[in-house]
Amino acid sequence: MTIDPQIQWVLELIANSSYPPVYTLSPEAARAQYEEASVKLDIDPAPMDSTVEIALGRESRFVRTRLYTPRQTGDADPLLVWLHGGGWTIGSLDSYDRTCRGLAAQADCRVLSVDYRLAPEHPFPAAVEDVMFVWETLQARTADYGIDPARIAIGGDSAGGNLSAVLCHEARKAGLPMPCFQLLIYPATDMTGSFPSRKTFEDGYLLEKAHMTWFRNAYIRNVDDDDPRLSPLHNADFAGQPPAAVHTAGFDPLQDEGIAYAEKLEAAGVPVVKRHYAGLVHGYFNMGGIADAAKAAFDDAAADLRAGLHPAG
Repeated sequence: MTIDPQIQWVLELIANSSYPPVYTLSPEAARAQYEEASVKLDIDPAPMDSTVEIALGRESRFVRTRLYTPRQTGDADPLLVWLHGGGWTIGSLDSYDRTCRGLAAQADCRVLSVDYRLAPEHPFPAAVEDVMFVWETLQARTADYGIDPARIAIGGDSAGGNLSAVLCHEARKAGLPMPCFQLLIYPATDMTGSFPSRKTFEDGYLLEKAHMTWFRNAYIRNVDDDDPRLSPLHNADFAGQPPAAVHTAGFDPLQDEGIAYAEKLEAAGVPVVKRHYAGLVHGYFNMGGIADAAKAAFDDAAADLRAGLHPAG
């Protein structure tokens, strides 16, 4: 297994940059650094017909979201609810703006990006609660925003992939409408850390052990590692889950648990597209502007999403 040469160059660029490691910073400084760095590796921003900030909620509770519309169709449109990565601690609407624009344009759908609460100020289960709140609230507002309620997908990368998987299980338990599709990009699915890849790739491949420890200490307090709302791989029942695309990377400590999650879905009879990018690292989804293989993997994800939202065409 050989790392992609452009990805290796990116790793060397990051290692030699003036940016200190995230785990040496305060949460506020880490977020600011991520905001600054995020646009330097990502794809160019795709033009949208409109982007609208929406405080989605009811009564006294609201969650900030951003709705991307690539083109006005006059019909009820399919939608992706996007949950950003960043270890539940960093990441934002702005740092994932280019990602959401690209998915909207290439999958021919609208995208609702969710600004869920971040740790350590808001540890588990705050992010889960926000995502569930947005999902439940959205079901009653689809007509207001021109969304087809039968074609709403959920997706995210890393921590966002974790939250997407958690939402699918929790929505089923709560009797809420289910997503029609789930797009899971190198998702964190098992916080027990028991899979071999957690050790094999814990150093030198962008997401290192020190990063994972920093994110973990910020997010997890007074909860068992195998709690299904934290580690969706530990759900007892995978039947009835939405069709999925699960993408993993070869030089990623989370690859084993992502693959195991896809296999559990498949064993339960859930249609799954499994894609493994042997030469890529965790975080490649935001590197399409500088690495051809990362852009090709992003394009695959957009194609999987398009197929999940436009089954007839």
